[in-house]
Amino acid sequence: MFLEPPFNASEEPAADREPALAEQLGPFVRAARGAFSGSTERALRSDLAIYAEWCAERGERALPARPETIAAFVDAKAEVRAPATVRRYVTSIGIAHRALGLEKTVKSPLVQLALQRMHRKKGRRQDQATGLTWPLRQRLLEAAGDRLLDDRNRALLAVAYDAMLRRAELVSLQVTDLLEEVRGDGSLLVRRSKTDCEGMGEVVWVARDTVRLVGTWLDRAGISDGMLFRSVRKGGRVGERLNPCEVPRIFKAMAREAGLTETVAAGLSGHSARVGAAQDMVAAGIELPAILHAGRWKSTAMVNRYGERLLARRSGAAQLARIQGRG
Repeated sequence: MFLEPPFNASEEPAADREPALAEQLGPFVRAARGAFSGSTERALRSDLAIYAEWCAERGERALPARPETIAAFVDAKAEVRAPATVRRYVTSIGIAHRALGLEKTVKSPLVQLALQRMHRKKGRRQDQATGLTWPLRQRLLEAAGDRLLDDRNRALLAVAYDAMLRRAELVSLQVTDLLEEVRGDGSLLVRRSKTDCEGMGEVVWVARDTVRLVGTWLDRAGISDGMLFRSVRKGGRVGERLNPCEVPRIFKAMAREAGLTETVAAGLSGHSARVGAAQDMVAAGIELPAILHAGRWKSTAMVNRYGERLLARRSGAAQLARIQGRG
């Protein structure tokens, strides 16, 4: 059984438990449908399946759970999973409990202490994707071939870097979202994003060389409307909308084609162009408000994280060393 109902076995026949659970969660599931992004919904289903399987193996009730059960789950998974993954599990478990009005369960001291144990042992730091900085971007673009697939990949990478787009935003772009300006550069409408779930839309800028690369891709692919980036099948046939999961695979493939090491290629992700552009801005001394605007960030946390090594060179210790002639 995926999740057990909030009553004891003696209170209800086993055959009736799953219908009772479906009745309880049904309104929440229907109300939540479409409220989360597709990737969030998939992660929620996957996380709850992992949690429910763990509970079933130990004879524990998954929903509603005792705080002791969730704390034990955290302790167990902290041994084999990254802290960020375990925190996501707890968030998903919390959403399931909130459906029954039991949001305080995952906020209990026992669960919070289990999370603190994990962080003290393994820390909170997450691995960061390799930044597709300007030199790396140029190398990948120049190494790409002359196939239709290569034209798409060049345009994809160039837009991702200039507009600092996440992979879901990148594959959601439509042809009409890009407007070429008189000077040859362009403005790009990002209709919806991770921080703009209600679709107010935000306009970002792309350079002239990027607009040219996009134009080459569209002309050669024969695309005049609809989705901007699409799959390319064998024989050069243009397919449907590109899947977000393909974005990191494309970046990795371009890196290997450019002769970069497997370590570099493996470190690339769908966020790499966004990370690299932020790092280039920090290195260039661009003011923080302008970087926040370009990346559509509400706080400085991610910029500080992406550019932490570059920012360290501007620290008081670094400035003092230069004054002392030790720079």
